[in-house]
Amino acid sequence: MAHGTQMRRHLCGIQTAWTDAGEATEAVAAVAAILDRGGVGHLIVFFSPAYEVETLTAALAAQFPGVGLTGCSTSGGISPAGSIDRGLVAIAFPRQGFRIVSGVLTQITRLDVEGAASTVRGLRRTLDHGRSDGGSGHRFALSLIDSLANAEETVVSAVAWALDGIPLIGGSAGDDLAFRSTVLIHDGQVCRDAAVILLVETDFPIRIFKSDNFEPTNRRFVVTAAREEERRVTELNAEPAAREYAMAVGRDPENLSTMSFAAYPLAVKIGGEYYCRSISRVEPDGSMTFFCAIGEGVVLTLAQPRDIVEATRAELESLDEALGGLDLVIGFDCVFRRLDAESRQVRHRIADLYRRYGVVGFETYGEQYRSMHLNQTFTGIAIGRAERP
Repeated sequence: MAHGTQMRRHLCGIQTAWTDAGEATEAVAAVAAILDRGGVGHLIVFFSPAYEVETLTAALAAQFPGVGLTGCSTSGGISPAGSIDRGLVAIAFPRQGFRIVSGVLTQITRLDVEGAASTVRGLRRTLDHGRSDGGSGHRFALSLIDSLANAEETVVSAVAWALDGIPLIGGSAGDDLAFRSTVLIHDGQVCRDAAVILLVETDFPIRIFKSDNFEPTNRRFVVTAAREEERRVTELNAEPAAREYAMAVGRDPENLSTMSFAAYPLAVKIGGEYYCRSISRVEPDGSMTFFCAIGEGVVLTLAQPRDIVEATRAELESLDEALGGLDLVIGFDCVFRRLDAESRQVRHRIADLYRRYGVVGFETYGEQYRSMHLNQTFTGIAIGRAERP
């Protein structure tokens, strides 16, 4: 747990700052006081849902005039000093070495797919026109999505299509497992039922990644009844969903909790790979609501955990080696990974790894990777220390 307000300047010129200040105006003032604001071109903030979001947005606009601003509420922040259960994490991108354009997709519950694709293509054209030297830097896209709109799959597929090969990573906004209100900000505006998309071009070497710590078992379930628009499964294998799942994991259906779901996720096989489909909650009628789209006829496989610390260490070591040293990792980490690490009493070891490799980001209700929306995964963008010759 990080305390107070701290800041780190990374070799690529990005500054990261974080505070556990309890009130929005105080948090923004603390971060603004510690950052060198002169060369900042874009600021991303991940903030506690306890903050009054209109106050936060106004304070950011006042403290960072002329700077691009994007952000979202979280279920916990990740700073280079460790986890932040409440507070604000800021990533300040310099104008030098990074070119960033951003846009917002609105009314994503009824997404106009062609309109969304058109917005993203417009961002690509803006980035192309902004090149001063005609050179091609390394590009990636970041997505921040209002998770309570239940629209990540539609958004991600539309955006990935329009990106035409630029890799996408991102996270779904959280609210400390309350599931009441997740929110985004974009250039001084508070956005709900929305997604914010950033296109980034940098002179520094980058890698996108995804990591999880589960492997499939032989236990399978067929979704035999579902309310797809609500991501709600009422029957598995023609039995009440919660009861069938509880029997498989050796739990009482009445005592299923977020810890149960974190320890025993379900996975779907797509193109030879397994992807987690985490359960959000059990409803009073014995149905189960998921964090991801789920439909009748889908085959779900019960997954079992591998060592979360070793899986995470292997991923970060591999990135470190591939990039000739990690300078910074912007990470999107499922809140269920934290719950699983807590239940296994290894959260401090994960935090140590994140500190060692400079991970900054937030705990999510879902992760985006290329054209996929995932659960119980750690995705992100790794930025290397060396400038490409």
